[in-house]
Amino acid sequence: MRAAIAVEWATMNRTEEVKGNTMAIQIGAKPDSGFDDPIGMLKDCHRRIESFLGILCVVVDRAQGRSLTGEERDAVKSALQYFRTGGQRHTADEEESLFPRLRKSDAKSFEEIDRLEDDHHEANVLHRSVERLYTVWIESGSLSAEDTRLLFSETARLKQLYSAHIEVEEKIVFARANQILDNRAIAAIGTEFRFRRK
Repeated sequence: MRAAIAVEWATMNRTEEVKGNTMAIQIGAKPDSGFDDPIGMLKDCHRRIESFLGILCVVVDRAQGRSLTGEERDAVKSALQYFRTGGQRHTADEEESLFPRLRKSDAKSFEEIDRLEDDHHEANVLHRSVERLYTVWIESGSLSAEDTRLLFSETARLKQLYSAHIEVEEKIVFARANQILDNRAIAAIGTEFRFRRK
């Protein structure tokens, strides 16, 4: 298990503080995008989502029927914290900054954006349940067989949901944004992203 978590940590794209814990960086990795490239920032965030979700999936798969190790607890706590903060900020970046501009500029975006917003709502419900179940496991030292099955099912659903969601965003929505949004709109989105991170 320790090796699996170490691999997940090693794939992180940059150093980021999460409640006092420093995540590892991948040597030679492409640096994260800046506020001048908000679409790139969203893609970078997708890589973090995939990494942290991977931790939540690996731990429930490998630690069934026992207490979590200290390393597993720390990794899970960091992942849950990321989804409470960075994940919510990512959703706000899309729903408050990018999607409204796409809706104004391109009628074809509506169908994909509506679906993506539905995905965000489903993911929020799943994340609340996953956090509750992991918190029980961490605090009590064990998780019932029924709750373990539910946690396994919900993390698997999150993985499936994010996989399809990210594919639509990166292959369709972000590509369309790069085509139709002018430099002024991109700069305004970047400014809004910066404001959310103050």
